[in-house]
Amino acid sequence: MEYEFLRDVTGGVKVRMSMGHEAVGHWFNEEVQENLALLDEVEAAVAQIDGSERQWQRVGHEYTLWMDDEEVMIRANSMSVEGDEMEEGMSYYDEESLAFCGVEDFLQVVNAYRRFMRGE
Repeated sequence: MEYEFLRDVTGGVKVRMSMGHEAVGHWFNEEVQENLALLDEVEAAVAQIDGSERQWQRVGHEYTLWMDDEEVMIRANSMSVEGDEMEEGMSYYDEESLAFCGVEDFLQVVNAYRRFMRGE
C-alpha cells in the first residue's frame, strides 16, 4: 500500500493512496481532516481489540472505519447493496468507496500522517 501526503493551497493535508486503497485516503481527507484526536481513538481501539475476537467501528460523515484484530475496512456510507437492484454483471466492489488493509499497514499510515503533520 503506497501513499503520499500533500498540502493543498490552503495548507491543509491531503492523502493520496495507491490503486485499490483510495478509500483509505478519502477517509483521512474526509473524516480525519487533521483531527489527531480521532487517530488517538482509532489507536486506542486497536489496543483494545488486539488478540481478541472483538470488532470496532467508527461511523463518520462520509466513511465508516471497521476493524478487527487483523484487518481494517473503510467503506463509503453511501454504498448500499440491494440485491434486487443490482444489475447482472455489476460488482459490489468500488475502488473509490471500499478498501481493505491489514491493521499494521493502516497504523503505519497513521504514524506517517502524524509525522507529516509535525513537519518531519
